[in-house]
Amino acid sequence: MKKQNMKLVLSALFIALGIILPFITMQIPRIGNMLLPMHIPVMLCGFICGGPYGFIVGLIVPLLRSVLVGMPLMMPTAVSMSPELAVYGLVTGYVYQKLKDRRFGIYVALLTAMILGRIVWGGVSIGLFSLMGNSFTWKLFVMNGFVNAIPGIVIQLIFIPLLVKRLKRNKEVGAFL
Repeated sequence: MKKQNMKLVLSALFIALGIILPFITMQIPRIGNMLLPMHIPVMLCGFICGGPYGFIVGLIVPLLRSVLVGMPLMMPTAVSMSPELAVYGLVTGYVYQKLKDRRFGIYVALLTAMILGRIVWGGVSIGLFSLMGNSFTWKLFVMNGFVNAIPGIVIQLIFIPLLVKRLKRNKEVGAFL
C-alpha cells in the first residue's frame, strides 16, 4: 500500500478512536475532562502520520464527535477544543520529525504540543467566552488547562511514548516513524 494511502487509513482510524475512546469516561464527564481521551489518538496520529495529518485529525475529532454524539457540547467546548487538538497533532508530528533521533525527542514533542495546544485553547476560549457574554479568567485557564488535566497529562506522558516505541517495531507502521 502506498505511504500516503496508509496515512489516510491510519488517520481515519485515529478519528474513529477519538470518537470511541471518550465513551469509556462518558458516564462521568469530570473523569473525561481529567483523562483527556480524545487527545491520545490525535497525538498518536501526529507521531505516526506526521504533522499535517495530525492537524486535520485534531481539527475534525471534537467537532465530529459533538455532531454525532452531542458531547462535547459544540459551543464553547468542541469549538475551542478543535484548534487545541489540531495544534497537538501538528506539533507532535513536526517536532518529533525534527528530533526523532534524539534520546528524549518524543517527550520534547509531547510537552511542546501540550503547552502550545493549551495556549491556543486559552486564546480561543477567551474569544468564545467574550462572544457569549461570559468571562474567561486566568483561574479558569489554569484549572481547566493544567490542574484538572494532570491525570491525563501523566497518562499521555507514560503511554504515548510506549505506544510510539512499540509501533516503531511494527514493519508496516514503523516505516512512518
